[in-house]
Amino acid sequence: MALDEHKKSGGKGPEKGVWKSGKGKGRTHTKGRQLDDTAWDEVRALLGDKPRRADLLIEHLHLIQDEYGHLSAAHLRALAEEMRMSMAEVYEVATFYAHFDVVKEGATPPPALTIRICDSLACEMAGAQALKSALENGLDAAEVRVVRAPCMGRCDTAPALEIGHNFVDNATLEKVEAVIDAGDTHVHLPDYEVFSDYAQAGGYETLKTLRSTGDWEAVQDQLLEAGVRGLGGAGFPSGKKWGFVRANPGPRYMAVNGDEGEPGTFKDRWYLERVPHQFLEGLLIAAWAVEAEKVFLYMRDEYPQVLALLRIEIAALEDAGLVEPGYIDLRRGAGAYICGEESAMIESIEGKRGLPRHRPPYVAQVGIFGCPTLVHNVETLHWVTRVCREGPQVMNSTVKNGRKGLRSFSVSGRVAKPGMYVMPAGSTITDIIRVAGGMDVGHVFKAYQPGGPSSGLLPASMADIAMDFDVLQEHGSFIGSAAVVVLSEHDSAKAAALNMLRFFEDESCGQCTPCRVGCEKAVKLMQEDRWDQPLLEELSQAMVDASICGLGQAAPNPIRLVMKHFPDEV
Repeated sequence: MALDEHKKSGGKGPEKGVWKSGKGKGRTHTKGRQLDDTAWDEVRALLGDKPRRADLLIEHLHLIQDEYGHLSAAHLRALAEEMRMSMAEVYEVATFYAHFDVVKEGATPPPALTIRICDSLACEMAGAQALKSALENGLDAAEVRVVRAPCMGRCDTAPALEIGHNFVDNATLEKVEAVIDAGDTHVHLPDYEVFSDYAQAGGYETLKTLRSTGDWEAVQDQLLEAGVRGLGGAGFPSGKKWGFVRANPGPRYMAVNGDEGEPGTFKDRWYLERVPHQFLEGLLIAAWAVEAEKVFLYMRDEYPQVLALLRIEIAALEDAGLVEPGYIDLRRGAGAYICGEESAMIESIEGKRGLPRHRPPYVAQVGIFGCPTLVHNVETLHWVTRVCREGPQVMNSTVKNGRKGLRSFSVSGRVAKPGMYVMPAGSTITDIIRVAGGMDVGHVFKAYQPGGPSSGLLPASMADIAMDFDVLQEHGSFIGSAAVVVLSEHDSAKAAALNMLRFFEDESCGQCTPCRVGCEKAVKLMQEDRWDQPLLEELSQAMVDASICGLGQAAPNPIRLVMKHFPDEV
């Protein structure tokens, strides 16, 4: 109908409503998920007067998860509104970390109680899979959720599991039922040396002296003379880091890597649960040396008891006037092994997904918030204190098999006395098994993992190699974090390698294709009765050559070493 004809007809006729093809009502809100006022009030109540900074996103997600047992879509939307962030940013971070349970609209939240049972190598050897099946069959799934979990750093008491925030060591179905019946799901603090006892014994006097009259370069030289190296696995000379960071203009920060996630490793937890202030004094000495504006202490969420005691003892340091309130910023991880990689940890500290950064630049130049950052491992700082207090000889006076220094070995598996043992750096696996009480009854030594899954497996025939940095590399392995798992004739090297690759498959951040797809394809190939060894080697080489970080580069080690040393099994 022509416009003039439409006007003449008064808008009536066969084309009625041509100007209103829609509903005739304006939109009352923006598109997308709507803000729920009740959820917003709940989030604001939880956050209280805490800053709404983006770097605190993970801390705020923990508040909601702890209070409600999950992260509902409504709460995520409310948190995004409160922090002035996009829903996409909040959602991508919440779904990256294993300890956050994101529940969409209409979905059923998880039960109030969760049992996480470790299925890493030491625990699997101790019967974790059978225990998981027994728990699933013996407990009401509507009341208790049973999930598999990566290493909890309790390999010396395998199989280990966590009920709420309470750990059950050498777990059995009966022990678990007793804990549930008692409602004992809270954190249990270990018996450790508190601030007052440490200070009374002369603790922090070294720090005070250095702060008043110390020369950071002289301390750095002491560390180099002692041979202190990065004890998170990389083994870089610790003293050199200070000079690299100091060479860059401030402000400078320090980050402590407490994300001890390498399966088989529990040495950091061992020290923190007993003598945390030796570590804390070393932390403050290193922070003094690089003139750090602030220290970010990143601790894995799998150590709730350590997080609890650190909150208490950091507050004690503040009360004693040794640090300004907030100078040590304790950050809680959320279940991501990749955050043990220093740049991924820094991304997490900034409130993001833990994706490793491309380098250069290195974190000593561009770290937290783009500033020069010193990164140290927990055990490294423990030794910083001891070297500053006792001199370089506390480490370098010990010589064995031509190697100087001491190593903290986390020992688990088929030994009589699993535990943490401080031994000469030149010790062999034979020495370590002897100190750990020998092989367990009925077991004959077959193989060993020298430094976590990343180091692969070596056979018993290679028992005379010094377990130290720069020695195992020529054998296709490395000492890493000194996470020793001992296997016996009862164990399959092939099955152990598959366990390790499944761990890497789960924990790959997915950023790079060689690692993300490589781990997945490797697991599928390794599940076959007979391995396609040429294809696995080709895949391994691609992962080593093209992966962004150490996870993908080291993941093929178990494959290659089992093919080399245990050909009859594959």
